[in-house]
Parts: sequence; C-alpha cells; structure tokens
Amino acid sequence: MSIPSPRRRRRTPEEARLEALAHARARLLSGGPDAVTLKAVADDLGVTHTNLIHHFGSAAGLQSALMASMVADLQQALDTAIEHLRTDEGAPLELVNAVFDAFAQGGAGKLAAWIVLKGDLTHLEPVRAAVNGLVQAIQDKLGDPDGQAHTRIPSAVLFIALSAFGEALIGPPLRDMLDQDEDAGRRVTASLLPHLLLKPS
Repeated sequence: MSIPSPRRRRRTPEEARLEALAHARARLLSGGPDAVTLKAVADDLGVTHTNLIHHFGSAAGLQSALMASMVADLQQALDTAIEHLRTDEGAPLELVNAVFDAFAQGGAGKLAAWIVLKGDLTHLEPVRAAVNGLVQAIQDKLGDPDGQAHTRIPSAVLFIALSAFGEALIGPPLRDMLDQDEDAGRRVTASLLPHLLLKPS
C-alpha cells in the first residue's frame, strides 16, 4: 500500500526528495524491493519519471538514498535504546523491547535483509557505532567484575539483534504456526538474556 498521492504542487528539491523517500519506503514495506521503482514512486508523487531521475540519478540512486535514510533511522532508534539503558533500570525485557522496536519500526528488518541480499554491506556501516555503543552501555550498567564482559556482552547483543531481525522478518507467521502471542519472542529473548550477561555461578 503506497502513501496517497498528493495534489500536484511546487516542491523544493529537498521536499521532493523527502516525499519520494517516504513513498519508496512505503512501497518497500508493502511490496518488497521489487516495488521500489522510479516509475512507481513518480506515479505516487504525481511527477514524471524524468523528474525523479533529476533528484536521484537512477533507480539504484533512489534505492541507495532509501537505504541511507532507513539506516539513519535504525541508528537513531538504537541510540535511543542506549540512552534508555543508561538512564533507566534497564531490565532485560526493557532492553529487548528497545532493540526489537529498533528493528520493527520503519522496516529496518526488511531493510537489513535487502542490503544483505544486494551484497553491499557498506550501507550498514553507519550502524556499527550504534551497535558498539549498545555493548558499552550494557557494560557500563553491569560492570566487569570478572574481566569477561568483553566476551559475554557482544554475544548477548548478537543474540538480541539476531532475534529482533528474525522477529521483524518472519515473526508473525511463525508465531501463528506455533500458537504464540505477539510478545512471545521478546519474552523468550529476555528470559535467556541473563544467562548470557551474568557470570556463571
């Protein structure tokens, strides 16, 4: 489902780019990467195919700009999760919810799958700092009493991120097959998290 097309009007170049990216994102989420074409997005905007080429250069340029925009949103969502962890109690479920939300909101899970399938992982590079920041925030919260946090915490973040990625891509139908409720994946991840983060007794 695409965003309803607005009436024809004059837009600044920046407004045109932002509106085009909003329509492209809606098409990615509803129809997948194949739905993100210059013609489709131009039709949504009520402009010509040539007009979009002026702004993005090509279909690949539009898709690259969309990836950059969505990666920036994912990075901001992870930064919000980090800030939440540093200022609040940061119970396991709260941390899991923050990361799951980062992958679910705005389609970051589908975006990551698209980037991986295209084979150009450089688009994910801006997320590196946010992921490492999440590791550091957890260590700041828990400390490192036995000197092993550098091993346990990255493993825990990997576990959360992979779980969130899987939930974003196939969570709803898989939960339905298993007769599980909407929050089941989050609860399972949160229940296992302490075993990864805490020193074995």
